[in-house]
Amino acid sequence: MFAMFFKINSFSFMKQKKLFLRFLILPLLFTSCIQDDVIFDTVEETVRITSSVDTLAVGDTYQFEARFTNNIGQTENRTVEWLSSNPSILSINELGEATGQQKGQVEVIASVNMDNIRLISDTTSVTVAEETVESGNNEKSGTIRTTSSYVLEGTFKITQEDEDLRIEIAGDYRASSSLPGLYLYLTNNPNTISNAKEIAAVQVFSGAHSYTVSDTDIEDYTYLLYYCKPFRVKVGDGKIE
Repeated sequence: MFAMFFKINSFSFMKQKKLFLRFLILPLLFTSCIQDDVIFDTVEETVRITSSVDTLAVGDTYQFEARFTNNIGQTENRTVEWLSSNPSILSINELGEATGQQKGQVEVIASVNMDNIRLISDTTSVTVAEETVESGNNEKSGTIRTTSSYVLEGTFKITQEDEDLRIEIAGDYRASSSLPGLYLYLTNNPNTISNAKEIAAVQVFSGAHSYTVSDTDIEDYTYLLYYCKPFRVKVGDGKIE
């Protein structure tokens, strides 16, 4: 009788143990599946001065502009505070309108107050002189890097051509031809294709080639992103600088 009771209770204990392990493992599996979305898809908030001038004439005015992107890479309306390092040389009001006062060089700072906890900012140098010369930042570049076990490397240049962007991948580019369904994106968040702009399927895996992206400004995005669509896996990226 005692042996039967022990056998029954042993069976019950083993059954409960299996159920316990099952419920312990399931949340871990679920967490690992959503981990990329919850933890790794966020980026640092940034503020970028998107329009600037190299030289501003004494007495001339110039409208500075800035863009704030949040922790998922989306553009968000935030109050930008403008500051001149020397208002006697160049003054700037709360809307970003600057006026040259006298000859000299200053720093223009655009900042966003993050809920009175921290300040994020961007800075550009301006010379006040006899005539105004706009900078016209129409070209940027960067380096492609792999973030996976696949080969992906090279350098690139991005040029503004009227309303379009031209992305030129240099001759030092190499990518593994075994990558299925590889696509190229423009994004402000290199960890996800959410809110990214799809450019095209990658069809060249070695050497120089280019892409034209319609109706896009050079200040709209900060990264190239290489992404394997069938398996929803990031392969690599390149910061636009």
